Amino acid sequence: MMQQAVPPSEPLLAVDDLVVEYPVGQRTVHAVSGVSLQIARGETLGLVGESGCGKSTLGRAVLQLRRPTSGRVLFDGHDLTAMQGDALRMMRRRVQLIFQDPIASLNPRRKIGDIVAEPLVIAGIKDAEKRRELVYEVLSAVGLDPALVVGRLPHEFSGGQCQRICIARALILNPEFIVCDEPVSALDVSIRAQILNLLEEMKGRFGLTLLFIAHDLAVVKAVSDRVAVMYLGRLCEVGPSEQLFARPAHPYTALLIEAIPVPDPDIRPAVSVPVGEPPSPIAPPSGCRFRTRCPRADAQCSKEVPELRAVAPGQFAACHHPLI
Repeated sequence: MMQQAVPPSEPLLAVDDLVVEYPVGQRTVHAVSGVSLQIARGETLGLVGESGCGKSTLGRAVLQLRRPTSGRVLFDGHDLTAMQGDALRMMRRRVQLIFQDPIASLNPRRKIGDIVAEPLVIAGIKDAEKRRELVYEVLSAVGLDPALVVGRLPHEFSGGQCQRICIARALILNPEFIVCDEPVSALDVSIRAQILNLLEEMKGRFGLTLLFIAHDLAVVKAVSDRVAVMYLGRLCEVGPSEQLFARPAHPYTALLIEAIPVPDPDIRPAVSVPVGEPPSPIAPPSGCRFRTRCPRADAQCSKEVPELRAVAPGQFAACHHPLI
């Protein structure tokens, strides 16, 4: 029986055997395949993996922006997959999303004040003065001067400023849970630290729980309490951040950590390159999906799907031959 990667306290979010598939002509893209995880209240779970592994699809399926094919998403005990219409709309006040591209996610024809206030309008807050007060409050919280911002258009701001505006929009309804879909990948390196520090500050100030999706493992290590590693629609490994980076159990996790750049020109670490080409999510390999590129793969890996199992306290790996 599969074990779930359980956080140290009662979960705010529980994803149970989630499957998301897309029809493509006569074929099917297996974007997310049987993912189960839990996130405790106040925790930041980092979700990493290469492009196309299903990270963003998982995040959108959690928020029901993309309805899953099967499985459940329990938020504070409520099954989001069973909700429709007004019930889901009310629940969405408590869960929000920060998009990957801050500029593209802002309507270029609307003023910033209207963009940030839009969730309040949708939520039915009709008092214009109350909306204005909340907009000014949240813009101030993310480090922007409301008087200089509300009447301007998105193209008048830098990428970092636009991301602050997106964070303000996500916070305006005082949510409990936010999916951060690669919130710093489109920003300059010099701006990333500011946005990451802002997210940490907002997490403490508003009591947030975060699912932080990213490619950059160094960023994930810095901001996450626990890390989940995803490959071709499945979870490979889940564990406490420091523990997972110090002693990865899954070969894929070890390869990702080896690939982190070292800021020293005199150090040239030997990086193990996985064999073969990444398989297609339309026709994923049998058994372990990483087996076609794994140096430790054997006959068992092609026949049996590895389930997450404990390899160390709080650390789980889906591997028949873990490194620890």
